[in-house]
Amino acid sequence: MTTNPTLEMLDPATLTVDINVRKDAALTGDFIASIKEHGVMEPVIAHRKEDGTVHVLMGQRRTRAAVEAARPLIPVMIIESPEEAERIVTQVVENIQRAELTEADEADAYHQLSLIGVSAAAIAKKTGRTKTTVEGALKAKASDAGAAALGKGYTIDEALIMAEFEGDVDATEELESVLADEADQLLHVAQLLRDRRASEAARAALVAELAAAGKTIVEHAGYYDEDENLYVSAAKRADGEAATDEDANAYRITTDYRGQYNAEPVIIGWKELGFVSRYKRYDGGTQAQKGPMTDEEKTERRTLIANNKAMESAGVVRREFIKTLLSRKTAPKGWQYFTVHAITHYSETASGYDGKVATEMIGAKTGEDMDRWGWNPLRDHTAKTTARPEFSLIALICAGYEKTIQKDSWRSAEKRHFDYLNQLTQWGYTASAVEQIIIDKHTTEGE
Repeated sequence: MTTNPTLEMLDPATLTVDINVRKDAALTGDFIASIKEHGVMEPVIAHRKEDGTVHVLMGQRRTRAAVEAARPLIPVMIIESPEEAERIVTQVVENIQRAELTEADEADAYHQLSLIGVSAAAIAKKTGRTKTTVEGALKAKASDAGAAALGKGYTIDEALIMAEFEGDVDATEELESVLADEADQLLHVAQLLRDRRASEAARAALVAELAAAGKTIVEHAGYYDEDENLYVSAAKRADGEAATDEDANAYRITTDYRGQYNAEPVIIGWKELGFVSRYKRYDGGTQAQKGPMTDEEKTERRTLIANNKAMESAGVVRREFIKTLLSRKTAPKGWQYFTVHAITHYSETASGYDGKVATEMIGAKTGEDMDRWGWNPLRDHTAKTTARPEFSLIALICAGYEKTIQKDSWRSAEKRHFDYLNQLTQWGYTASAVEQIIIDKHTTEGE
């Protein structure tokens, strides 16, 4: 009769660690320091003999480090026999290798192995999966949102994204809606949500900084006589001298062309304080009519802002796709024509690539000599190795196109961007809705 493994908290100094069980059992100072600070995160696997002594079967290095770090207790999974650990691993691996196993079942299997102390690297080696896949599954499984997503039949990658936005009700609802109706747009929507979250966090941080300094924040400010709050840059003192930041008694938070937030100095009650506006609103000598935007203008403005943001987020997803594409063993089909077409048709685009972006696309190190004149990490990379030159060439061309694509490129929908995006889609990339505007324009024209 077998018994289920039990988890106990034991003094590592009381455990028996067999000598030379592991070749990589050498302890480093960094490893001991990590154990001292964080403790043993994964239980070690051990067997209690009849005389009561507990022999470590898996996790000898962690046990020794815990002793060195003077940890009083560590988690220990007690199993029935020395053969039990290998039996559990073998059984789980066999289950994973069954063709009918769902991704939820696979994540459960990885979780079982992790509970008995098997590392992600070891799981990957035993199951033939990549370490990244295993780590993603374990991360998703460790989250309530991720585990729930797996239970609904989502893939490990989809569950990992759901886990990323755990606790964000609005984001979760949006992601679930996308998965139900437009699953191929998940990566783009997730990136939009990441960018939105980062933007909101940056604004909140700036607001908190101003509030901590006792600064007043206003929602509106302008440059003209009729504006209630006046930007300092548009104000003059009574003596005719330009106002300075010292004259500000409030701030308005604005965004620049890069989407970064700034605190612009403003003067509240500027007329009463004796300031005058440097500008007057004129149109051919006649003051222009001032009024609210029409509904059509508001819709156009919202579309412009939304598409610009979507285009920026799409760039992140697009570059990650290229990086994954160029990490494979063989170059994508048709790469020769793709590169020669770019060089012959868009020579300035091809030659104007960003070396750092290209180098990141092929997963090579960019180095630290970024201040050197003419620094080009792609050139440094190709100077060091003759391996896989076709991948560097593809990255060079892609980086050239990437440098020319701006957040508002969907408005001009240039032919070169169509050629680029169209090729990526042929290689398996899923274009976002805003990128599809560029593709559709030239597809329609070619019909």
